[in-house]
Amino acid sequence: MTDEFLILVDSNDNPIGTEEKVRCHLPDGKLHRAFTVLLFDNQDRLLLTRRSDSKMLWPGDWDGTVASHPRKTETYVSSAERRLPEEIGADCKLDYLFKFEYHVPYKNVGSENEICGTLIGQVPNNFRMNLVKDEISEIKWADQKQLLSDIDRNPQNYCPWMLVALYFLYASDNVMIQKHKQVFDKWMRVENQPILERALKFHFPTNNWRLIK
Repeated sequence: MTDEFLILVDSNDNPIGTEEKVRCHLPDGKLHRAFTVLLFDNQDRLLLTRRSDSKMLWPGDWDGTVASHPRKTETYVSSAERRLPEEIGADCKLDYLFKFEYHVPYKNVGSENEICGTLIGQVPNNFRMNLVKDEISEIKWADQKQLLSDIDRNPQNYCPWMLVALYFLYASDNVMIQKHKQVFDKWMRVENQPILERALKFHFPTNNWRLIK
């Protein structure tokens, strides 16, 4: 099996080289490009995936729909649309929302040090998935109220990059907010922000995360 190389970037998301995936995720980490996907159904529920127990970082924790890394010739959108069937066995057209930078350690094992593009998609009624076990151990649809309530009680069960992505939904441009209006009306509510801020404080005691325009 060949080593996977990730795109190293500077703080403005300009590519500056490549590095082996494992080396990018050592405790000090190397800033690299990544993405996270949030898929919603026609009831505005978010598709959550539980990371495989074999994962090096955050094994067994709940994540957004898919999180991974672009290849050298890919955009955020094309890389995420490629990765969806590789992880959940289904396709969906995606829209780019925004990107953020964050650096967070996982115990003494390693860290995530990423500039992370955030993508959104809304699935049709006949959407069917096929779980890819090496990547994901469980899938579920989450209602906004129930999910935010559980995040508030158990922030340790959720991947930090998903929480940042949910927090920054307000930073999406107006075109995307109008296109996905029903989803944004529910998931961008003012009362969600304090809950997400508390959860982020759990993962990022030094507030090492920021929006990138």
